[in-house]
Amino acid sequence: MRRDYSDELNPEVREKMKKNLVYIAIFSVVMIFAGFTSAYIVSMGDTFWVKYPLPTGFWISTTMIILSSIFYHFACKKAKIQEVSTARLLMLLTLVFGIGFSVFQFVGYKQLVTDGAAGVSPIFVVDGRYGDYFEIKYQGKTIDVNGNDYLLEGKKMSANQYATLQAFVKPFETTADVEGYAIHALNPNFELFYQKEKVTVQGGKLVTAKGLILQYTDMRRLQSLAWNIRDRRGDFFHKGMLGKDFHVFYKGKELQYKNRELMLGTRPLSPPLQLKANQTRDLSTSYLYIITILHLLHILGTTIYLIKMVVKSLKAKAWSKIEDGEKQEKAQKVYEKYVLSLRLGAIFWHFLGILWLYLLIFLIYIH
Repeated sequence: MRRDYSDELNPEVREKMKKNLVYIAIFSVVMIFAGFTSAYIVSMGDTFWVKYPLPTGFWISTTMIILSSIFYHFACKKAKIQEVSTARLLMLLTLVFGIGFSVFQFVGYKQLVTDGAAGVSPIFVVDGRYGDYFEIKYQGKTIDVNGNDYLLEGKKMSANQYATLQAFVKPFETTADVEGYAIHALNPNFELFYQKEKVTVQGGKLVTAKGLILQYTDMRRLQSLAWNIRDRRGDFFHKGMLGKDFHVFYKGKELQYKNRELMLGTRPLSPPLQLKANQTRDLSTSYLYIITILHLLHILGTTIYLIKMVVKSLKAKAWSKIEDGEKQEKAQKVYEKYVLSLRLGAIFWHFLGILWLYLLIFLIYIH
């Protein structure tokens, strides 16, 4: 049986030692996040950078962790004056809202992915970009793209029209594989063009007007186009309109968008810059995921500690109500250790709440 030498120490010395360990852990976490936020700022200054509003899930989770921290604070106060039943309830609420924080963080991540802000992705669509190789006509009218909007005669396609377009390209989502492909027929309302040449189906293959059978590389491009149409992407991976739903910056200067060209001020980006833009990954979103997931991991780890403290609170008894002197002394020591554990956990939990508020403010004003 392992001997707990901490029991032999003066209670004040024991508390000071354990608090110092908590403060060391807090200092280590501060240094980690200081490094990541500094790297974020440095990286932002020399490349293309995307900024967009934070998901609503993050705001709800902020409310959750604030409430959880408040309940924890009062749980410690009630435990100190031996209002055990109230402390139990408050610790249970602390745990529930702590778990709620994690749940709504994941809700926020889901919203980010839905809006096109995946963890690792380009900023601009390159593979399968509409118009580079393939174009489509609908009922004899050419479909155009402006930003993420698919246009028909200069007007954004209606929901029904776009759904029909998605159905037309759906067979192409799985055609690019090593075993080849087979297309049986095309929707007669649509015409597919490859490098301005109309494409027809012959023998299960797509063939141009000059008799060229589309090969694997061409079908991969068509597959990427089908994925983009499925996911409502035009020229950008982020959903919505540039300048409204999201913003793209280069070296701190916001880019505009006109006639499918990125504009720096009143001039289009130079070809080398446009090439750099096409090759740039969305580092801002990558940093967002790294920073928030790292914080979430600390929350999840501390939640395990909260579960432990909730279990202890359910077993805790007020030592002053025990009449037997020897048992009372033993119960007092056990209860004092429980209260100390509660307070030490509260210090780190409050710190994580404050850290999240700092990260949220950082992301609001920097991201």
